[in-house]
Amino acid sequence: MLTKQMPLYLDFMPLYSVYTSLRDAAAHAQETAAVQIACVRDGGDCDTFRMDFAAPMDRTAIRFCERVVKFMLWASGGYEICVSAPEALARHIADAYSPQGARAFDCETMETAYGRPLTVRALSAEEMPAPQTRVQPLGGHLNGCRLGFDLGASDFKISAVNAGETVFADEIPWTPVTATDPDYHFNLLQDGLKKAAAHLPRVDAIGGSSAGVIVDNQIKIASLIRGIQGADRPKAQQIFKRVQEAWGVPVEVANDGDVTALAGALSLKRNAILGIAMGSSEAVGYIDRNGQLTGRLNELAFAPVDFNPDAAQDEWSQDNGVGAMYFSQQAVNRLAVAAGFAFPDDMPLPERLKVVQAEMADGGRASTRAANIYTTIGTYLGYAIPWYRVFYDFGTVLLLGRVTSGKGGEIIVSTAQKIMRSLNCGVELMMPDEKARRVGQCVAAASLPRL
Repeated sequence: MLTKQMPLYLDFMPLYSVYTSLRDAAAHAQETAAVQIACVRDGGDCDTFRMDFAAPMDRTAIRFCERVVKFMLWASGGYEICVSAPEALARHIADAYSPQGARAFDCETMETAYGRPLTVRALSAEEMPAPQTRVQPLGGHLNGCRLGFDLGASDFKISAVNAGETVFADEIPWTPVTATDPDYHFNLLQDGLKKAAAHLPRVDAIGGSSAGVIVDNQIKIASLIRGIQGADRPKAQQIFKRVQEAWGVPVEVANDGDVTALAGALSLKRNAILGIAMGSSEAVGYIDRNGQLTGRLNELAFAPVDFNPDAAQDEWSQDNGVGAMYFSQQAVNRLAVAAGFAFPDDMPLPERLKVVQAEMADGGRASTRAANIYTTIGTYLGYAIPWYRVFYDFGTVLLLGRVTSGKGGEIIVSTAQKIMRSLNCGVELMMPDEKARRVGQCVAAASLPRL
């Protein structure tokens, strides 16, 4: 029972459990319905999903398939959803993923990312596109003198790297989400880079990590610039282009999740890694078995993990049960309130996390409620990892981010490992040491540009 493993049981319905239940039902059904789903993105790259269901498909199966589409859209990205399925399901998907449908947010953001309206096409099984992935040979370049940065919602990290050795690292607080001046982000980042550059004889390249969808060094979608709208927004989106103009050296910026995975590949010297950073939100990245980035969005903060229709709602996308509410400071806050913590209304999430971490570090009976928070997050993660593996080919998961610091992170890992063993999920779950967890991402970002 989930209640025995998760002290703060809040009607969690793991999507992985629904997946295995529907799969088992199909295996024993007299008649089945085959469903194929594909997400097509730039260059014809395409990720696919196929599954048989007991026929006729019931409401649970239809809703599950809509959740699969949602997951694939944010894992893979795309401007076209192709569906080969019974007519009722295909129609349900088309209605949901329309500008007036339940997933209007997803339609709008995908159009912003790919520059064309999101469309849904009903196809026969023979017409479905084949899977295709182009790789991106970024990262792993540590020659020369480099600057690296990692932009988060409560602070950004900077580092100076000389011939692969970190000679300076720092964290600078900021409040980018509420900033309305398009120069706010650029000026603070410039100050940080100059501070790091003072520790190098020269600067040969700059690499960056940022939350959001980054295409050609431009911010397409990111909470970091949510406060900037209208005519000022393009200037904010061009922050990394402005950095390149100011410094006159190669600049490469990637999604923070991908850089998380890259940091793992560099530190562990292995491939097929899914990196998960639990910070202000959930950032995920993926390195394939050949050690390459794949061009996927990997924005699993918006990808569902909980099938409960009344699950916690993400305030940005207005959808329920998505990763940001389970693997982030938002998750800690939500669970802390359920555990009995009381915070001032104006206390920001990073400070609330510190309160929970302090109680966890103190030990004693008072730390039990803090431990319950981390045990619950570990339970979420234990079911999410095999669900993620339905869509990704990985053998290692690397955890980073403020939420995983200290004793709480150890509880998250041990709890998730116990769940995965019960599910026969042969994935190695690990965290780097404390120093690598806090600045390793920044150094990996510095390795992005090729000289």
